[in-house]
Amino acid sequence: MHDNTTNGLRKVALSADATLSIPAEEDTSPPRSTPPRRDTPLLPTPPPVAGNARATLTVLSGLQAGRLIAVDGDPVTIGRAPDADLVVDETGVSRHHARIGRTPAGGFYVKDLGSMNGTFVGATRVGVALLHRNDLLQLGPHLRVRFAVVDSVEESLYRQLYESSVHDPLTHVFNRRYLADRLLAEVARARRANGDVAVLIIDVDALKKVNDRFGHLAGDRALCSIAAGILRALRFEDVLARYGGDEFVVLAVGTGLTDATRLAERVRCAVEALHMNARGGEVRITTSIGVATLAELPANEKQVGPLLALADERLYRAKASGGNQVCSARAHAAI
Repeated sequence: MHDNTTNGLRKVALSADATLSIPAEEDTSPPRSTPPRRDTPLLPTPPPVAGNARATLTVLSGLQAGRLIAVDGDPVTIGRAPDADLVVDETGVSRHHARIGRTPAGGFYVKDLGSMNGTFVGATRVGVALLHRNDLLQLGPHLRVRFAVVDSVEESLYRQLYESSVHDPLTHVFNRRYLADRLLAEVARARRANGDVAVLIIDVDALKKVNDRFGHLAGDRALCSIAAGILRALRFEDVLARYGGDEFVVLAVGTGLTDATRLAERVRCAVEALHMNARGGEVRITTSIGVATLAELPANEKQVGPLLALADERLYRAKASGGNQVCSARAHAAI
């Protein structure tokens, strides 16, 4: 081997039998992190046992679409009669239309109760038939119901979905969408039976002042207290819905103008008597209420829109007269 240096560069010559040993290149990259050891693996939740499952009926059409009812020990009767277990106001459904129950062997059946328009499983009209998971039932021309067997988690989820679809998330009374559907159904039923329907539009007086002075959180708490106070003043059969930001509507079926005005006055007094506090100060809340009934409308105008418009017009007069008042057609002024 000869060692020569030329122009400052060192040249190394190797003989034919010489061996050059090159050291491994040093790794200057940062050390790789080792994933942490998991001694206990995350296992999937075991499926529910059979005893955790329940048979259910889910309404798929009409006013109660999404509602779920469990089929427990006692049979479930579906129909328009008030004593039915699942009361539905659907055209073509009989008062006692069909019954769903459990067989002695543990299965489930559907039985038609002599209905006018029939009970169908799929496309087949039946008198009595065994039910299988996810069978689709049809009662009359329009009402559709799904039979299913679900575990407690599914049942809870379906119930929550239905509740959130028909209730206001803040006050937990019915929402405007549910009110619109219910009003259509009740007005149609009243028209068929020559009955009456009353609506009360309730507006919270000066809620904006509460929001400006104490904040929107205090305003939200006030709305919740007002909704609870109104509910205590209503009858069991009355329906309360949140109509807008600070407006509520009461639907009173089968109620004439005199009784509806008395009901409105009871609601007004109930809200006025509420004791609310914010930041150490007392908050006084009042309401103005407009009342209207279906019987007041001309025969050719028995629709939801004119009924709400009449109640809203009287609400405006109540507020224009100073608020904390009820305005109805009988007095044609705030009383």
